[in-house]
Amino acid sequence: MVHLLASEVRQLLHNKFVVVLGDSVQRAVYKDLVLLLQKDCLLTLRQLKAKGEHTFEQDELVQGGQQGHMHNGTHYREVRQFCSGQHLVRFYFLTRAYSDYLEDVLEELQSSEHHPDLVIMNSCLWDITRYGEDFWPSYRRNLERLFGRLRQVLSESCLLVWNTAMPVGDKITSRFVPPEVQFAASSVKINVIEANFYSSAEAQKHGFDVLDLHFHFRRHTGKYLQTDGVHWNQCAHRHLSQLLLAHVADAWGVELPQRDPVDKWITDGPGRGRPGRRLERQPLVCGDQPACPLPRPLPLPGRQALLPTPSPRPPPFPLLSPQRHPIPLHQKDFKDCTEVLPPSQNLSECTQHSQERVDSSDQHSGMDSMKEQRLNPKGQLSQFRFNKHLLSSMLRISGNLDLTIRGNLKTYLELAVVTQNHESF
Repeated sequence: MVHLLASEVRQLLHNKFVVVLGDSVQRAVYKDLVLLLQKDCLLTLRQLKAKGEHTFEQDELVQGGQQGHMHNGTHYREVRQFCSGQHLVRFYFLTRAYSDYLEDVLEELQSSEHHPDLVIMNSCLWDITRYGEDFWPSYRRNLERLFGRLRQVLSESCLLVWNTAMPVGDKITSRFVPPEVQFAASSVKINVIEANFYSSAEAQKHGFDVLDLHFHFRRHTGKYLQTDGVHWNQCAHRHLSQLLLAHVADAWGVELPQRDPVDKWITDGPGRGRPGRRLERQPLVCGDQPACPLPRPLPLPGRQALLPTPSPRPPPFPLLSPQRHPIPLHQKDFKDCTEVLPPSQNLSECTQHSQERVDSSDQHSGMDSMKEQRLNPKGQLSQFRFNKHLLSSMLRISGNLDLTIRGNLKTYLELAVVTQNHESF
């Protein structure tokens, strides 16, 4: 998989309105996307753990968060937005797949001046841990309502990508998970897989895209999952962003750069059978860096390349260097000499090379020569023997003929017969 640079991500999402809805994991998806729109570096651990801050990488807190009371209840709200001259990315924190608050969000998006071009969404962990033990009927019912309303609200041109919930660890200590649920982490792992099955089936039923993040990260909980058993580190989120952007590019018909894949942020584990490789392009830890200049917009219709098309292939044969004067006739290539003579090679060397080819061909044409001699009792062709003198003479008289010295030995002999009245051998 080709990892996109910040300049390429800006070009892919040029003049796009992106909406991310979900829990704290989806908030990290939003943050990594906002960061990648500006510079090539990873999130810091502090940025990943921050919650409801007033600003992050030139974005703004629109509603909730530190503007009000901070808590871990089901009514927690946080709306963030990053806006530049050509990009608009917004995040809504959700604690349930469908609720009255979600209806307010959908109405806001529907009545907004700008309609979403891309919606990224997931809702799972809060649904299966914070709304009682008998959560399955309500969760499945909410999924049906959710995708039904999304089909009504979103435009036909809007791409919705449903992210499946990522794997959880064997031990869960995250603050939003109730203590009684933390002791049953093994059951939560199973419930996440079952919830992903129901949500994926419902999304596909309504014609929405599904990105199975649980599948992609199922082998990497030991190294990239944080100690709370729910959240993931910065390398995992950059890999997630690349998976998401590759999916979006394919859905929009955008051809990604055709270059050799770089090493992954997450290397393949032993289960894949391929050892991990060293990162050749490891970004630096983020600092206060200015945003990169914005690229030109992408052409919209048809399947277009994200970057300029590569230069045309070189010609199959090397081109001759330009000559100030025409190449003399004796320096042109022969059919018996496959290579072009360099200026330093003299005529005698080519003559010797051609004579060797002639001697070889003479062995195969001996019967034909004998037949011609029987048909010619006067021996008119006996003077045209296959020797160096004959070939040199043919090359010498060729200047008087309006022909290029190409062809096999038989052609040379015919030329010699035609011109024997002009010059004796």
